[in-house]
Amino acid sequence: MTSRRHRAPITAQDIALIGVFAALIAVLAFAPPIPVGNFGVPITLQTLGVALTGLVLGPWRGAAATGLYVALGLLGLPIFAGFVGGFGVLAGPSAGYLLAFPLTALVTGFIARAVLSRGPVRWRVPLLFLAAISGSMLVTHPLGILGMSINLEVGLREAFFFDIAFWPGDVVKSLVAAGAAALVHRAAPWILTRR
Repeated sequence: MTSRRHRAPITAQDIALIGVFAALIAVLAFAPPIPVGNFGVPITLQTLGVALTGLVLGPWRGAAATGLYVALGLLGLPIFAGFVGGFGVLAGPSAGYLLAFPLTALVTGFIARAVLSRGPVRWRVPLLFLAAISGSMLVTHPLGILGMSINLEVGLREAFFFDIAFWPGDVVKSLVAAGAAALVHRAAPWILTRR
């Protein structure tokens, strides 16, 4: 006889947090994008919101919040950077980055939950930074490179060199997200682990 692991039902609080963080990513997307190079993918604050969502909500709710954001944008709401929305963005150079957001939040959330449960409180910000930058480098950048390669019709190597322009900004955004998430977890330590 196999034992089934009991999973807590989704609560109204979970739904509210998912909605709030999806809205937060949308608000951060409204910050003026910074153009980089001539390949059409600007530096935005969306990835800051994705990192913060995974760090604060954990894997499943973080993926749900970022998935909701991406779904609403694809359905036509102008909530992506540059006030655009609709399925047409999937033909653009930033498609891989956008589609990576839910998986990035999932990975970031898993790492954050693992490191926070084992690490001392004084290491909270560095551990959260490690979670945020890991999610970005393991998921966002590879899928972003793939998307640029396909939609710009360039080789993976060329797309990789386009992507390098985003690395310094991602380090800064991961630090900011880690600091903000550490404050949230200090005020509400229950938020990362669902009851």
